[in-house]
Amino acid sequence: MDVSIIIPNFNTKKLVLDCVASIKKSRPKSSFEIIVIDNASTDGSVKALKNNFHKDTIVIENKENLGFSKACNLGIKKAGGKYKLILNSDTLVKEGAIDLLLDFAESNPDEGVIGSQLLNKDGSVQASCFRFPTLIRTIEQFWLGHKNILDKYAPSGENPQVVDAVVGASFLITPKALEKIGFFDERYFMYYEDLDYCRRVWKNGLKVFYLPNSRVIHYHGESGKNIADGQNQWRRLITSSKIYHGLVNHSAITFIIWTTTKLQKIVRFLKGKDWYNVRN
Repeated sequence: MDVSIIIPNFNTKKLVLDCVASIKKSRPKSSFEIIVIDNASTDGSVKALKNNFHKDTIVIENKENLGFSKACNLGIKKAGGKYKLILNSDTLVKEGAIDLLLDFAESNPDEGVIGSQLLNKDGSVQASCFRFPTLIRTIEQFWLGHKNILDKYAPSGENPQVVDAVVGASFLITPKALEKIGFFDERYFMYYEDLDYCRRVWKNGLKVFYLPNSRVIHYHGESGKNIADGQNQWRRLITSSKIYHGLVNHSAITFIIWTTTKLQKIVRFLKGKDWYNVRN
């Protein structure tokens, strides 16, 4: 089998049904299987998947919400395909997207991860790849105002490009990456798991590619909004940032962003905006 398509799901019944349907509608020429890992959804996701796609979709039912990384790892362990494609449940696969990823992977020996171009619902291009966030780059962006330092690394055009990292919404993992790197780090419940994996890809002598002609619609944020209330999501973001950056760098980056944001609000107030914006 060419590829196992792994979709973590938590309470996104309509989205995950549409996602699976889009894979079939895209008519991949490659042989594939679909594995949905359900994190104890309470919205009828499992029943709906079994009713609509029972013949050709594997559904793994977790008894609790294990988070994104653990769900992906369960899917990878179950998978029988040569390649593993991680898809968010809030994505729609465009025709040819999967085959383009696989064709590129087969013809490039130094790849570890390949990401698709992500599109908004209206067809505009979404942020699909990025440079690794570091303390120095945070200072450049927020304190020195050197946006051009970051912008000149922003990929453009239709050609495949080597990048630091790609977004985990459409994230093809190669056999070489699995052999050298293994699974996602399960300390990341959500947030930063894609960054961490791409960083380990580079540390192990492989590359990360962005493939703009492989296109996937991404309803950004929809798959994660049911995971927890805003406060818990914020805590998980902070926890993941500490793991990724380390406590010292995390604290410094947080301070830089916080002070810059506060200063911007003060400037807005001095220009005539209301006091609420300064205090909040």
